[in-house]
Amino acid sequence: MYGRAVNRRNPIRRSVARLVLKAVRWRTVGEVPERSVLVGAPHTSNWDWVLTVLLSWDYDIRIRLLVKDELFRGPLAAVLRWTGAVALDRKDPGGTIRALLAEAEGDDPFVLGLAAEGTRSKGEYWKSGFYRIAQQTGLPITLSFIDGPSRTIGWGPTFHPTGDIGADMDFVRAFYADKTGLRPEGFTTPRLREEEGRNPA
Repeated sequence: MYGRAVNRRNPIRRSVARLVLKAVRWRTVGEVPERSVLVGAPHTSNWDWVLTVLLSWDYDIRIRLLVKDELFRGPLAAVLRWTGAVALDRKDPGGTIRALLAEAEGDDPFVLGLAAEGTRSKGEYWKSGFYRIAQQTGLPITLSFIDGPSRTIGWGPTFHPTGDIGADMDFVRAFYADKTGLRPEGFTTPRLREEEGRNPA
């Protein structure tokens, strides 16, 4: 099911999100499925998390956002859990993922959010976890975005991975080609190590 869910369960959160977004002159756009693996990009600033939370509140959707476990310290840990964040145990990332995959079973709404770049600084590759999880679970991939110049955050296209990782990543690259994030110099071009050796189209 796709669409903009009405926030009947959390009208206060929705109102707060809209007031804040209006105050800072940002807008939300797009449609989000109730079940998907969510790719958040460009990820270039700590403010990305705040904007993502506001986006989820505006659409009344709970994003199970993977966050490095080092941030789950002190009062911030309670805030992160309250917003749906999940601590990624870097010593046992597979354990965290397996627990989330078990949570994803069934037909209940489930959106798992990952920052595929893995860092706020420019790198060479994206992490391929989002692609592998989508293949393992049968969940589609949704491309979400933050675009600084237009002050827009939202949901882009949703697609099922075809298994042709090069073609799928060409689609991802085309979508993010005009998205800059908050710090354009920090954006990592969508590319996976698994594409190495592929002849460009």
